[in-house]
This record gives sequence, structure tokens and C-alpha cells, in this order.
Amino acid sequence: MNINLKSKKPANMLRPKNKKLLKKGSYSLAFTVVILAIAVFLNLLIGELPSSATKIDVSENKLYSIGDETKNVASSLTEDVTLYLLAEDGSEDATLNELLTRYADLSSHIKYEKKDPVLNPSFASSYTDEDLASNSVIVVSDKRSKVIPYSDLYESSVNYQTYSMETTAFDGEGQVTSAIAYVTTEDLPILYTLTGHEENDLDSSMQSAIEKENIEVQELNLLTAGTVPEDASCLMINAPQKDFSDDETSAILTYLQNGGHAFLVSGYTTTEMPNYHSILEQYGVSIEKGVVLEGDNNHYVSGNPLYLVPEIQSCDATGSLSGSNSYVLMPIGQSIKTLDSKSDDITVTDMLTSTSSAYLKADPENMESLSKEENDESGPFTLAAAITEAIGSGSDSEEETETETIVEGESSASQVEAESETEAAEDAKETRLVVLASSQFLTSNTDSAVSGGNTKLLTNALSWMCGQSSSISIPSKSMQLSYLTLTSANVNLWSIITIAVLPVLFLVTGGVIWLKRRKK
Repeated sequence: MNINLKSKKPANMLRPKNKKLLKKGSYSLAFTVVILAIAVFLNLLIGELPSSATKIDVSENKLYSIGDETKNVASSLTEDVTLYLLAEDGSEDATLNELLTRYADLSSHIKYEKKDPVLNPSFASSYTDEDLASNSVIVVSDKRSKVIPYSDLYESSVNYQTYSMETTAFDGEGQVTSAIAYVTTEDLPILYTLTGHEENDLDSSMQSAIEKENIEVQELNLLTAGTVPEDASCLMINAPQKDFSDDETSAILTYLQNGGHAFLVSGYTTTEMPNYHSILEQYGVSIEKGVVLEGDNNHYVSGNPLYLVPEIQSCDATGSLSGSNSYVLMPIGQSIKTLDSKSDDITVTDMLTSTSSAYLKADPENMESLSKEENDESGPFTLAAAITEAIGSGSDSEEETETETIVEGESSASQVEAESETEAAEDAKETRLVVLASSQFLTSNTDSAVSGGNTKLLTNALSWMCGQSSSISIPSKSMQLSYLTLTSANVNLWSIITIAVLPVLFLVTGGVIWLKRRKK
């Protein structure tokens, strides 16, 4: 007979352990539920954050990052703007889609929508008659709309090694921000470029930069037009090689004397142009004969003192460029002299200047050396200047005041004076000119050497003259290798470091190590 000596524990002895297990299980379950709830909440919270806060732009040239200029435009919006991307579902340009998403995060006034041209075949025709390629963008406000073809969002050039087209830059931010400003601006300025005197053609890249500034560019032939159009916001005279006629000179002066604005580019020439120079003299400046060479190798490039890297002065016409680390390049520049005979109403402000080490070659056709000689005039020289003249109707108002006092005899002197000041303030205008003494300044080759610095100066100056609050021209973002601009002084410094300093340093270090090891 088998006897089980193991006695079973009473059921009530197992209950405390089961309760402990149950408690632990409840705590674990509650903890799991809380963690899941926190995870869901965090996911929902992160989902509401803007794309810029959840996605990092790791592209080499920050292709879909948004700069301060765009942020300023977005923050100043007071009306709604909608960005439409025309693309079939799944075929969106990834960089462009991310960029437009970030625009929508900038302001409650900016909305971003995708429009599938297959599902909405007539949508684009409401804004343009052109056949738009996939991934084109349409920017719309209550005032107007602007179409950005996909081909304008990327820049291309020919690779002469492979004889094929290569994409070189992405201009998404520049085009979209310019379009937003365009569709929300009340009045769009017009820039007229003068023709008929063998002026330099406005470089296509420069014209594109001006149009991105939302300034319309049109040509003007004064010989046929007779006068500068009333809708002109600014007149550009780009290095003429022939002089103006008397009638053309009179038309330009009439425009300026009525509060007009002009961007004048002068270039070295042996041709006498008395009428052209009479316009400059009317506003207190003249172009000195000869060319400026720079003696400070920190202020010229390529070892050529004729290729000036001037100092950028702080003024309204240069804008933010003066406080940045940007350069401008001025090949074969001339000196601008302020005349002692200028009117007190005219103010001449330096924009670009040489250093005191610069010198003037009065007869560059026959100069024997690029070095400074005894008879050369010493700097500094003004290479670009901004000129202003206040234009008002104070005299007219005074005449009206006297007439009213005689005829009416009722208004007090103080009332008439107040009314006169009000009328004068309403009619007051300001003539604005920019004079720049280098005919090669507005070319793409010169501009590319300083990474768009010349373009920035041009757009800042035009914004100032056209009455725009600030420049919104944003350069395209290169998708190629970036090149470093070095002055001649920097080239010499790095040559010494790489050729002499580093090898000597390595030799000394190696010698020290060898001596220590030998002593051991």
C-alpha cells in the first residue's frame, strides 16, 4: 500500500501569492497602456509639427531649405496665396514637393495643393494657354496668378565633355518666393532699358534676376518714342558707345527732373559723349578720364589690379549687401568725381569705393606698366554712387497761398501755411540715380566669379529706386561643385602655406620624433 507522504497545501495558503501575481500583472498592464497612450499622443503631436521641424535637409546645397528673405515675405502676407503643383499622384518631384510643403508651414496665408492634370484636365487652362509640363507650379491670389513652368525651376547647361545637357542648379525657392510677391504686390514696377546707342545688351541672367524681383523689363528707343513713358519706374542706360541727340538728352533730363529714377552704367571709351556726360553733371558728378588700378592685393583678383574688388559702403542702394560677407567684382572701373558746383539739393552717396592704395591711369591706351607711377593720381576713388534730389512743389504752393490770401482774405496765415505744407508733402518726389563706372559689371561671367554678388547689388539698387521695401531676388542653388573666390593676397598666402610652411612643419616634427627615439 502506497502512502503519499506529501501533503497538499490548503487552498487559502495559495491565495496571497496569486494576489501578488495579479497585482503585478495589473501594474504591468496599466504601465503598458500608459506607454502606448504616450506613444500615440507623441505621434499625433509630431504629426502636427511643420515639415521643417520633423525633416532635416541633408542635401549638400540645402535644396529645400527656406531662407530668411522668404520667411520675411511669408510673415508679411495679409492675403491668402495658394500654391498648386500640377502632377499625377506618385509622380511629384520630391525636392519640389518638400519645398512647397515647407512654404505652407510658414504662414496661415499660404496653402499648398496638388492637382492631378488627368483628374483635372481643365484646371491649368484657367490660368494659362500654354501646355504645362508635369510638376509645373501655379501661384494664385485674389489679385492675379503666376505660372512657373517646370523648366524654370531647374537650370541646365551643356557639358562639352559629354555633349549632353546637365542640370546645374535648382531655383525653386527663388521662383516661388518671387511669384508670391508678384501675386500680392499692388503695383508692379517697369524698368525701361535704353537702346539705339550701342548699349550693352542686358545679360540674360541679369534680366532673369530683375524679373524675379518682379520688375518688368521693356526696351525703349527715345528716337521713336520721344519721351520716357509715364509708367516708367526706372530707366537703365547700360554703357552706351554713342552719344545721345539733343532731343534724347532733353527727354531724359525732363524725366529725371520730374522725380524719375535711372541706373546709369559707364564704361571706358575714347569716344567723346558730351550729351551723356551733361546728364551726369546735371546731378553733380563726372567720370574721370582713365581707369582705376588697385594697389592692395586684397582688393583685386587673378593677379590683375584692373579687376577690382571694391569696398561695399552702407547705404539704402546697397541694402543688406554691405553687411554681408559677399564681394562684387568690377573689371576696368573708372573714378566718379563729385563736382564742387553741384546743387545743395543733390546728395551723392558712395556705394563702391577703392582703397587708398588705388591709383588712376589717365591714359590707359599708352600705359607702360600696371604698377603705380609718379604722375598717377592716388585713391581712394568712388566707383559707384547713389544720387538723390528732393523734388517738391513748394514754390507753386506758395504762389497759391498768396493768391488765396489776397482773394479770400478769410483764412488765417497759419491755416494757409498748414495747407501749403500738406500740399507740398503730397506732391513731393525724389529723383534717384545710381551711377556705376564699369561696362563689364553686369555680365554673367563677372557675376559668377563672385557668386552672384553683382546681381545682388543690381537688384538691391533697383528695389531702392523702384520704391520696393526690400529685395526678394533669391539666387538659385547650385547642384554642382562650389568654387571659392580668392583675392590675389589670399592666393599668395595659401601658396606660401602649402609650398613652404607645411613641408617645413612636417620636417621639423619628423626630426623631433627621430631625435627622441634615438635618445631612447
